[in-house]
Amino acid sequence: MKQTTEPLTLTSASLEDLMREVLVRIGEDPNRDGLQRTPERVDRSLHFLTRGYQENPEKILQDAMFDVTYDEMVIVKDIEMFSLCEHHMLPFFGKVHVAYLPQGKVIGLSKIPRLVDIFARRLQVQERLTTQIAETIQHAINPLGVGVVIEARHLCMMMRGVEKQHSSAVTSSMLGAFRNEHETREEFLALIRARNNNGY
Repeated sequence: MKQTTEPLTLTSASLEDLMREVLVRIGEDPNRDGLQRTPERVDRSLHFLTRGYQENPEKILQDAMFDVTYDEMVIVKDIEMFSLCEHHMLPFFGKVHVAYLPQGKVIGLSKIPRLVDIFARRLQVQERLTTQIAETIQHAINPLGVGVVIEARHLCMMMRGVEKQHSSAVTSSMLGAFRNEHETREEFLALIRARNNNGY
C-alpha cells in the first residue's frame, strides 16, 4: 500500500456512514435485520474504547498527590487492562502491575488503575503503554524509582496471523532504583508473582 505524508482531509461522512461502507466492502448488506444498527453501535463503541484521548493523565495524578513520610515500596498489582492495538485495531488485554518507591509524595491508590485506563483507552502497542505509565508516575511525583510490568494476550496473534491462542506478551519498564538496584527489582517481581491462599 502506498504511504503518504500529506495531511489527511476528513470527509463530511459520519463514522456511521463510513461503517456502512465498510460493511458493503466486506460483502455484507448493512440493511439486513441484524446489521441495521451496527454502524451506530460501532460508533458508540469506538468512542468509548478510545476515550483516553480526551483525558489528561497528568491532571488525574495532580489531583491525588499527598505528602507522606513513607519510603517503602508501594505496589498495585493485577490491574485489569483492555486496549486496542494500533496495527489491526483488535483488542489486547491482561494485567498491569505498578510499583514505586516514594520520595515524600504518594499517589491515591485508585488513581493508578485510572492512569492505566487512560493510556489503555487509546490505540496502543503494549511496549509504549508500559513506558507511558512508568514515565507519567516518575514525572508526577519524582519517586526513587518506578516499575511497571504488563502481561497481555493479543487477539491479533490469536485470531489472525500466527493464530497462537495460548501465547502472551510480557513487557516491563524499570526506572530509577528498579533499574539500578537488583534487590529492589527482584522484590517487585517476587511480589507480583505471589498469590494469596485464595488464588488471587
